[in-house]
Amino acid sequence: MGQKYIKQFFQIAISLGIAVWIFWFLYKDIALESLLDQIESSNWSWIILSLTISMAGYLLRSWRWTLLIDTEEGEQVTLARSYHAVMIGNLVNMLIPRAGEVARCGVLTRTNGVSMGYLFGTVIVERSIDLICLLGTIFLAFIIEKELFLNLASQLVDLDSLGQMILSNLPIVFGGIAIFVLLIWYIFRRFRDHGLINKLQHFFREILSGLKRIGKLSNPIGFWISSVLLWVIYFLTMYTIAFGIPSTANLSPGEVLLVMVMGSIGMIAPVQGGIGTFHALVAFILIQLGISEVDGKIFAAIIHGTQVLLVLVVGLVSWIIMMKLPTWTKPEQAKHVFNPANTTNL
Repeated sequence: MGQKYIKQFFQIAISLGIAVWIFWFLYKDIALESLLDQIESSNWSWIILSLTISMAGYLLRSWRWTLLIDTEEGEQVTLARSYHAVMIGNLVNMLIPRAGEVARCGVLTRTNGVSMGYLFGTVIVERSIDLICLLGTIFLAFIIEKELFLNLASQLVDLDSLGQMILSNLPIVFGGIAIFVLLIWYIFRRFRDHGLINKLQHFFREILSGLKRIGKLSNPIGFWISSVLLWVIYFLTMYTIAFGIPSTANLSPGEVLLVMVMGSIGMIAPVQGGIGTFHALVAFILIQLGISEVDGKIFAAIIHGTQVLLVLVVGLVSWIIMMKLPTWTKPEQAKHVFNPANTTNL
């Protein structure tokens, strides 16, 4: 058990170290005065509106989660408790990457008596759908800003030469694809008992079972609509804050969509709260859009910093509220013991 905790400690320390190093590398040459000047010159009405929209997103995500929690065990999960659990999860993610998903499930297990395994299964379904929506958003951004996508790709690879090479070697290309597919199939067959292969197979099985599970919900339409609306809200959060900062006020909706996509990819990275990776990717795409390097990095710092402050404040409030609630007990156990705290209603 001791070795397990030591391993977890080093994993957290390494991810935090990487995040801090990336953040330091990005901002080491930017004067604090530049950041303060940008903050002072920003229109905080737009930024506050962005935070309000972000809060609506957290509520919508919480409501979507309640649609998945369809079980007869324990006490029915209300929107309020789901919301507080989600905010606690976001708070924990700021400290330990990915641990927030376990934390929010643990909170509802304690207060509502729903099993941890069941709740974690609903989280896997959520994340699977979010991944599909992210891929769809990336494709939409490519359609809207195709020229910019191709320009970025051409900086890395000579697309014309690559296209000519593929056309002149079609048999080799198709043969290589066929060999690659057969190789993947052989690896999965030959090493199906290996830990990594098992995890990959389990991951894809969970996605498929999750998609089937959505069709059996009492409100599948509400689930799909809320999943799409969440990404609309993410876009509006980014779009409104872009209006509030002078350097990004003239960005088009398509350009803001690209910034949002890059920021979302940065948040996926296994570091605390996307620190460093979010800033690097957002600043990179803004520079490609003609924003100065300093302004791009400051924009990333402002939007990430305001979101972090929101999660810290609201997450702590939610944690205090949920910790004051009594631990759920089965009715046959509860009837033998009178506890005034059990009358608490959230």
